[in-house]
Amino acid sequence: MKAGFIKQTFIKRAAVVALFSTIFLISACDNSSGKADNQTKKEISMGVSPGPYNDLFKDAVKPILESEGYKVKLVNFPHLLESDVALSEGSIDLTVAQHTAYMNVFNAQRKANLKPVVHVPSVPAAIFSNKYTSLNQVFAGAKVAIPQDASNAARSYNLLEKAGWIKLKPNSNPIIVSKNDVAENIAGIEIIEMDSANIPRVLNEIDFAVIPGSIVYSANIDSKTALLSETIIPDLEIMVVVNGGNENSQWAQDVKRIYQSQQFKDYMKAHNQNGYWVMPQE
Repeated sequence: MKAGFIKQTFIKRAAVVALFSTIFLISACDNSSGKADNQTKKEISMGVSPGPYNDLFKDAVKPILESEGYKVKLVNFPHLLESDVALSEGSIDLTVAQHTAYMNVFNAQRKANLKPVVHVPSVPAAIFSNKYTSLNQVFAGAKVAIPQDASNAARSYNLLEKAGWIKLKPNSNPIIVSKNDVAENIAGIEIIEMDSANIPRVLNEIDFAVIPGSIVYSANIDSKTALLSETIIPDLEIMVVVNGGNENSQWAQDVKRIYQSQQFKDYMKAHNQNGYWVMPQE
């Protein structure tokens, strides 16, 4: 009797173990299948916010992707930050609106793992004025507005040095320079840091302004009126960005291939007659 009870108990336990093993294997297969699908899927979603880089993707890259059988969904966000949060959470697949410096700050602050796929054409920041037509018209006390966010502020201080208005400390890191790195205010200008989106609204109230390319675009400012444009270094070139683990997926590599294709270069040649876009360094 006792031996029979032990035998039945053993059989029941063996059946339970077998059941859980089967469930585990099915789950593992499903997870593996999900990862494979994510790497080779033909439907991708892109986070977009107002700006030239998203429009360039929509006009020049999206049609090629769709001709190759992809379905591209554009998901609107008011700002890049919100789209990066969605990207890091897996709600969308890619963005095309940030440079290396911005991505690195986001990753550090949010403990995220965003990864670049390919550098794309960028629009430089530039000095504008509604009052003056030459950099030589600068004067002591001239009010110069620049963006207050760290990455664009750094670009602005580099541009002000390029204009000859200030001198930065030797060996300053161009990616992170701030007002604390100004060694000499050669022109005696008053530098006013403010939200970059508000700068176009106060152009009549100030003397000069450094405006990022995306803001120039959204504010419909004629880029040909720029008094001086920045020299874009690789860390400030705009990139296609995905969540870590997707950078080598088939769809991400197809996006990269299209940006580097002759078809895309021909599009840029036809639509960049005024030199608005700066092509990435290869």
